[in-house]
Amino acid sequence: MTSTTGTVCPHCGWPDSAEPFQVVSRHGTAAGRTVWTRCGCGSLQVRVVDDRGMRIVSRSRPAQARPSSAFAR
Repeated sequence: MTSTTGTVCPHCGWPDSAEPFQVVSRHGTAAGRTVWTRCGCGSLQVRVVDDRGMRIVSRSRPAQARPSSAFAR
Protein backbone atom coordinates (compact mmCIF):
# COMPACT_ATOMS: atom_id res chain seq x y z
CA MET A 1 0.00 0.00 0.00
CA THR A 2 1.07 3.52 -0.68
CA SER A 3 1.17 6.32 1.88
CA THR A 4 -0.75 9.42 0.94
CA THR A 5 -0.80 13.03 1.99
CA GLY A 6 -2.93 14.31 -0.88
CA THR A 7 -6.45 15.61 -0.75
CA VAL A 8 -7.84 13.41 -3.53
CA CYS A 9 -7.51 9.78 -4.58
CA PRO A 10 -4.54 9.63 -6.95
CA HIS A 11 -6.31 6.97 -9.00
CA CYS A 12 -9.74 8.53 -9.63
CA GLY A 13 -9.68 12.03 -8.12
CA TRP A 14 -12.39 11.42 -5.48
CA PRO A 15 -11.88 13.87 -2.56
CA ASP A 16 -10.39 12.26 0.55
CA SER A 17 -12.73 14.31 2.74
CA ALA A 18 -15.83 12.94 0.97
CA GLU A 19 -17.77 9.93 2.15
CA PRO A 20 -16.05 6.67 1.15
CA PHE A 21 -17.74 4.41 -1.37
CA GLN A 22 -17.78 1.51 1.11
CA VAL A 23 -16.76 1.09 4.75
CA VAL A 24 -15.06 -2.29 5.05
CA SER A 25 -14.42 -2.27 8.81
CA ARG A 26 -13.99 -0.02 11.86
CA HIS A 27 -11.70 -0.64 14.82
CA GLY A 28 -11.39 1.36 18.02
CA THR A 29 -7.87 2.16 19.22
CA ALA A 30 -6.47 3.85 22.31
CA ALA A 31 -6.04 7.07 20.31
CA GLY A 32 -9.25 6.99 18.24
CA ARG A 33 -10.43 4.79 15.37
CA THR A 34 -9.00 3.03 12.34
CA VAL A 35 -11.45 2.77 9.45
CA TRP A 36 -10.80 0.60 6.39
CA THR A 37 -12.68 1.90 3.36
CA ARG A 38 -12.90 1.24 -0.36
CA CYS A 39 -12.97 4.12 -2.84
CA GLY A 40 -15.30 4.01 -5.85
CA CYS A 41 -12.32 3.08 -8.04
CA GLY A 42 -11.58 0.04 -5.85
CA SER A 43 -8.61 1.46 -3.93
CA LEU A 44 -8.51 0.15 -0.34
CA GLN A 45 -7.80 2.93 2.17
CA VAL A 46 -6.80 3.03 5.84
CA ARG A 47 -8.25 6.10 7.56
CA VAL A 48 -7.20 7.19 11.06
CA VAL A 49 -9.77 9.23 12.99
CA ASP A 50 -8.49 10.86 16.18
CA ASP A 51 -8.39 14.21 17.97
CA ARG A 52 -6.50 15.67 14.97
CA GLY A 53 -9.31 14.72 12.55
CA MET A 54 -9.44 12.18 9.73
CA ARG A 55 -6.50 11.32 7.52
CA ILE A 56 -5.75 8.56 5.05
CA VAL A 57 -2.48 6.93 6.07
CA SER A 58 -2.30 4.22 3.42
CA ARG A 59 -4.05 3.20 0.21
CA SER A 60 -3.71 0.51 -2.42
CA ARG A 61 -4.05 0.62 -6.16
CA PRO A 62 -7.53 0.02 -7.57
CA ALA A 63 -8.57 -3.62 -7.72
CA GLN A 64 -7.77 -5.30 -11.01
CA ALA A 65 -10.82 -6.42 -12.94
CA ARG A 66 -11.01 -10.17 -13.39
CA PRO A 67 -11.61 -11.53 -16.88
CA SER A 68 -15.26 -12.47 -17.33
CA SER A 69 -14.17 -15.98 -18.41
CA ALA A 70 -12.97 -16.61 -14.84
CA PHE A 71 -16.60 -16.84 -13.73
CA ALA A 72 -17.87 -18.85 -16.71
CA ARG A 73 -18.82 -22.43 -16.01
